[in-house]
Amino acid sequence: QSIYTYLPEFDFEVIVSNNGCDLIAKERLLKKYSKLIWIETGYNAGFARANNIGLKSAKGEVYLLLNPDTICLDNSIEICYKRLMQSSYAAVGVQLLNHDHSSQISGSHFVKGGINHLLPLPYWGSFLRWIGYSLKMEPPSVEQASKEEPVDWISGAFLMVKRSITDKAGLLDEDFFLYAEEVEWCSRLRKYGSLCLYGDLHIIHLEGASINKATQTGNSSIGYYNLYDKKGLQLMVSNHLRVRKQYGVLWFLFLLLNYTWGVFVFAIGSFLHRLFTFRNPLGSFKKVGAFAANVLRLWLLSPLIIRNKPHFYKMF
Repeated sequence: QSIYTYLPEFDFEVIVSNNGCDLIAKERLLKKYSKLIWIETGYNAGFARANNIGLKSAKGEVYLLLNPDTICLDNSIEICYKRLMQSSYAAVGVQLLNHDHSSQISGSHFVKGGINHLLPLPYWGSFLRWIGYSLKMEPPSVEQASKEEPVDWISGAFLMVKRSITDKAGLLDEDFFLYAEEVEWCSRLRKYGSLCLYGDLHIIHLEGASINKATQTGNSSIGYYNLYDKKGLQLMVSNHLRVRKQYGVLWFLFLLLNYTWGVFVFAIGSFLHRLFTFRNPLGSFKKVGAFAANVLRLWLLSPLIIRNKPHFYKMF
């Protein structure tokens, strides 16, 4: 509805690549928006494959990946397109906002080896963050972009790319089911041009609304610090897969060994923490066990990831 409220002046297509929406919603949308292009993937293909299906059918000179849980506030899409076409950028994004209009991380800078993925580790991640702050390292994420903010990768919730660039860099990597796929894609797009965020353009992104419903875990977390259920497993696998593809085997193994070490740190740290705060010292061991099980699954997948042969890493 919000897209059609702020119709761009130029010719455009709206393509819905459907990963499992019910037929009633499909009929309602096609009745209301007769020019809507509806494509059935036939299964829950995940982010990369579903977007690629839409990209392959699109006729335009520019692609816009736009999450279904986004709301346009004004003519940001049209303005973003005009700026992109007048620039040398390969791809651009906008400033994403939460429902209350507070700023949301919209892009980021690469951290060598993807070691920022260690930060969600209980206790161990907090220790590494303390080291980073002590060394006065700049946070990689961009939560509030300036008018034109150079970045290394852009959130897939709103990612506008020139077709001429994807003809060289290729489309999204279909090994990914969910998470980290746009990061890996941007690492290839950057070989043919720089990326930026337009901080004065805004789109609301209801972050996590779709995935929390899809996983049906009852988890209300909208961030990326959950490591204890199917969503957490998917996040861990996708991040390790991205590091393998972008930085190589050694960095992948470094990350995996840190996650393994993180299981023991979590067990000991939670035991002592709860003991000294006069709570049941074994109260967190259910989470420790769930995290350990996810790390074990990651180890079992590691030969496939290391070989880097085509494989669909769908964890739920």
